[in-house]
This record gives sequence, C-alpha cells and structure tokens, in this order.
Amino acid sequence: MKLLNVTAGAVIAATGFCSAAFATTDLTMWYHGAGNKVESKIVHQIIDDFNKSQSDYKVALQSFPQNSYNDSVTAAALAGNLPDILDMDGPIMPNWAWSGYLQPLPIPEDHFKDFLPGTKGVYDGKLYSIGLWDAAVALYARKSTMKELGLRTPTLDKPWTKDEFMSALEAAKKSGKFDYAIDLGMSDKGEWYPYAFLPFLQSFGGGLVNRKTYDTAEGVLNGDAAVAWGNWWQSLFTDKLAPGTSQDPAAHETGFIDGKYAFSWNGNWNAVKTMDKVDDVEFLPAPDFGNGSKIGGASWQFGISASSKAPEGAAEFIKFATQDKYLAEFSDALGLIPATKSAAQMTKNYKTGGPLAVFYGLSEAQAEKRPVTPGYVVDSKVFQKAAADIADGADVIDTLDSATDQINADIKRNDGYKKN
Repeated sequence: MKLLNVTAGAVIAATGFCSAAFATTDLTMWYHGAGNKVESKIVHQIIDDFNKSQSDYKVALQSFPQNSYNDSVTAAALAGNLPDILDMDGPIMPNWAWSGYLQPLPIPEDHFKDFLPGTKGVYDGKLYSIGLWDAAVALYARKSTMKELGLRTPTLDKPWTKDEFMSALEAAKKSGKFDYAIDLGMSDKGEWYPYAFLPFLQSFGGGLVNRKTYDTAEGVLNGDAAVAWGNWWQSLFTDKLAPGTSQDPAAHETGFIDGKYAFSWNGNWNAVKTMDKVDDVEFLPAPDFGNGSKIGGASWQFGISASSKAPEGAAEFIKFATQDKYLAEFSDALGLIPATKSAAQMTKNYKTGGPLAVFYGLSEAQAEKRPVTPGYVVDSKVFQKAAADIADGADVIDTLDSATDQINADIKRNDGYKKN
C-alpha cells in the first residue's frame, strides 16, 4: 500500500512536471516595417529562431505600415490592447513612457554596455528601449571635387569650421559646375528636418528646449546662438547655395549622383547605392559651427508595453534579438549601422577598413539624441515649420520667438510633462 501511494504520488508529480514543461506563453509583437520585404524577412527569421530555441515563449508578429504605425499604437493604448513587444522610433519613446504605454526593460542596462549611445532609450533614468542599429548623417563629397576646389579633407578630429564649410560651398558655386553647392534634402518635410538640421542649431550653441529642466525653450530656441543659426540657415537659400523647400524629391534622390550638387547632407542608408554610382565618394563629418560637430542619433528600438503580462518573456526575446549576428545581418541587408563594435566587425561595410566604417565613428563620436522629453512630439513639428519658414524667407527673430512660444505653451498645457 505504501508502495502504491509512492507510485501514485510520483505519477501525479510527473504529470504536473510535464504540464509545466510544455506550458508555452504566447507573446504578441508589433512592428512598423510592413512593406519592407528585406527588413520583414529578417524580423521573421529572428522570431522563428527564438521560437525554436526554447519552449517557454512563442512570439507572434503583426506588422504595420510605418506611416500608420504610431496611430495604431496610440489607439491600442487607449483601448487597452497593446501587444507585449513593440518597436518605436527613439525620439518618441519618452512620450510613450510618460503616457504609460511602456514599462522599463527588465534587463540590466549593463547588458547593453557595448551598444552605441544612440541605440539606448533612456528616460527618467530608466532603460525603456534598445535598438539593433543606429543611423548617421554625413557630408557626401567626391574626392575629385575636393581636389579640384583645393579643399582640405575634414576629419573626426579636425572637422571643417564654419568658415571652411562656407568657403567650400562658395568655391563649389563659383566653379559653375553645379546647380547648387549642397543638397540638404529640403524636399523631405518630416522628421528629417529635426533629425538632420537640429544638430546644426546645437552646434551653433542653441537648441530646441532647455535640456537641463525641459521646462522652457526661452533663450534656447530664440537666444543669440539660435538667431545666429537662423540667419546662417536662411543665407544658404538666399545665396542660392542650396535648393529650398520646393526641391523636387527626385533631385534629392539622385542629384548628387548625377553631379547636380557638389555636396549632399545625407544618411548612411543611401551610402551603398551612392558608392555603386560614384566611385570616389567620401563621407565627411559635420562641420563645427562653434560648439562641436553634431549629428542626430537614435533610430527604431524595441520596448515592452506596460500592459504585458509576461515582461520577462518579452525581455528574453529582446535579448535574443540583440545578438551580434542579428545586428550584423540587419546591417548587411539594409546598410544600417550595427549597434555594437563587435557586430560591426562581422559586416562587410562597417568592419575596420570597410567603406562605411566612418559612419560608425560618426555615430560614436558626434551623435546627439533629440530632446529626451515627452514634449518632443510637439517640439519636432514646431521646429520643422520654423526651419521651413526661415528657409522660405520668414523673419528669423519673429519665427524663433513664435516657435518658442508654441513649445512653452505646450509644456504649460501638459503641466510641465511631470513624471507620473
């Protein structure tokens, strides 16, 4: 009888063990890349690999078109239907964290100590998101043009000063060989404006909002340094050095390749196709307008929704997805900057001596995140309009004062974006 009891207990225990061993928690994941076949293929591969690597969790993906993704997330948050895992553009993360859509990653930040700064989404001292890659902007130039115009090649350690940069543009204009000296991408009227042009303002010593307090734009967006930036910015268009807001998008796409522009302020994501067409293209660091060379940082990143019932499983997936082999795979397929130096060495373009290695150095040395505040979603729109209006000839001081008032009004309307 005793033996029988032991056996029955063993059976019960074994049955319970088997049940626990085969229990799988389903995780939902949303992604912004519907329509991008290459990117989608890699994301699906990572999920398949993760699902096969263990039996505790199973991730199911739902992809959205990028232009409707943020609205879908917001609607889901309001309806209480957020997925476990979601990706987000780096600058919007603080707003989603402040709004209660996200929870801090249950992963020690030290786990990502080797990741580029721009890939880490930190808000209120907590890591909310992590990216598999970053992006960087550089000044595209032809070595032949540089030699012909007698220009010094700037380096990370010794970038062009404002005077050197303007002399280069004037020399290109004076040569008479180009439609414009530089393509700034003015036809791309979206997040490109703050991503690409705000660093110019920061290099002048200005900014979008006070980064110590995040409670005002007064004196930052309309101070002396910002006005100096505005006057310089406007001069690029009044002096016919760059095409303005009416630029044909097609000209921005191929103008440098076709030889219409001597220089192009452009991203690493266009570097590979440019190298295919322009044998002697080189990628130069941002000019230093007085307060250091600066470029924008932070791209798409993974995070965990506040409503996830299995954040530990979501965290396991994020750790799995951020392995070097996947960072390298994304880089080779899409030309993106891998998040770690070790992953960069596994790529064809970003390894030491690779044709795009300079972009890793730019991201590491010059990248500065856009203002880490929930108000950035408004600030960015205000800057986009101000930069476009100034380029179109609006009064610099009046425009910057108005932009400052709009940002301050938004901060006041949201009670200073106080942390919840």
